[in-house]
Amino acid sequence: MIPRFAMKSKVEPNWPDYLAARAQRTSESRLASFFAQGTLDPETPIGEAPLVAMDFETTGLDGSRHDIVSVGVMPFTLSRIRPADGRYWVLSPRRQLSDESVAFHHITHAEVADAPDFATIIDDLLGLLAGRLVVVHYRQLERTFLDAAIRERLGEGLLMPMIDTMSLEARLHRQSLWARLRRWAGRPMASIRLHESRQRYHLPAYTGHHALVDSLATAELLQAQILHHYDWQTPVSALWR
Repeated sequence: MIPRFAMKSKVEPNWPDYLAARAQRTSESRLASFFAQGTLDPETPIGEAPLVAMDFETTGLDGSRHDIVSVGVMPFTLSRIRPADGRYWVLSPRRQLSDESVAFHHITHAEVADAPDFATIIDDLLGLLAGRLVVVHYRQLERTFLDAAIRERLGEGLLMPMIDTMSLEARLHRQSLWARLRRWAGRPMASIRLHESRQRYHLPAYTGHHALVDSLATAELLQAQILHHYDWQTPVSALWR
């Protein structure tokens, strides 16, 4: 059964129709092929869904002014994660690295000096995402940066449904009645960052801000969230945005 707090409060895009329309309209062959593969039926149980966790490290937080410096993807299902199937790329950003971003993700100027541009991984990345439901922690960042990076290289953007593990934590710890009562009582809000969210499920601590490690951490977090708060029959439409 879907928890009451998991129900949607607003109309969400009809993702199958959106992707089908994009497949007809787009003039870029790689994007047309990607959109033509569509997405899952909204009633597909999450336990049957092919999933892929994705994480970016970037030069900053503004998708219009900053760029992607590394990408990590981790295909998985609710029953199994195969770390050997993950992919990781360090990329040369079109916007200069700042000292602050280097301190954050530890990817240095020397590492990106001879790294390829995001354009060189587009085919591989689209191949990994096609036919799978993308899982991220904080979709506003990943969705914005992916759309901007694709638009800059191919002339058209890329949007698709995503499950956001941060949003699922927010439903529990920011938007639920219990969370609101705690806030009214002056209690601090629970953190919904990746590390703190994982701690609530007693998942192991990983070194953060590495795109491949964070994609693995996000995959494990979704598995724990479904186990504790949903079930394998929950339709993907109750979870994606």
